[in-house]
Amino acid sequence: MTFKENYNKKILPKLKKELELKNNYLVPRLNKVVVNVGFGKRFKEKDFVENVDKSLQKITGQKPKMNPAKKSVSAFKVREGNIIASSVILRGKRMYDFVEKLVNITFPRVRDFRGIDAKNIDRTGNLTIGFKEHVAFPEIGVEDLDKIFGLEISLDTTAKNKKEALALFKELGFPFKKD
Repeated sequence: MTFKENYNKKILPKLKKELELKNNYLVPRLNKVVVNVGFGKRFKEKDFVENVDKSLQKITGQKPKMNPAKKSVSAFKVREGNIIASSVILRGKRMYDFVEKLVNITFPRVRDFRGIDAKNIDRTGNLTIGFKEHVAFPEIGVEDLDKIFGLEISLDTTAKNKKEALALFKELGFPFKKD
């Protein structure tokens, strides 16, 4: 059974009952997943930027979008239009496949992982997770270890508040810290 089928057949009815909702369309669900990498000081290094692009493409299965700076900041030596980040937006089947891989394979591979803090869920019901090293993903091989970088994953939901989002993520299998 795929991750989406599991959501529709098991998780949706359980959340509907737990949150006391009358309609299936009111039950929170994943809307999109955004994977983002900021280049930091290394935005001028061509080989680092290409390495990040290739790695992001392997991790997500989709070509990343290059994000230019909106303003010039002299303290950071950044000019308007310089490429300073790379991001991928996942929806539909790729999104569900990515979340399944994240929960079942990537989190167990993270070094010293104790669980996600519930404070990472904002008041609108979206979860943001940061990784210090991209090597936790199974697609990254030994040849990609020369330039390690961090990345951020934002999971956008249709939840109305933090309580609904926490219930959704727990049902999806996200490991949260025990209070």
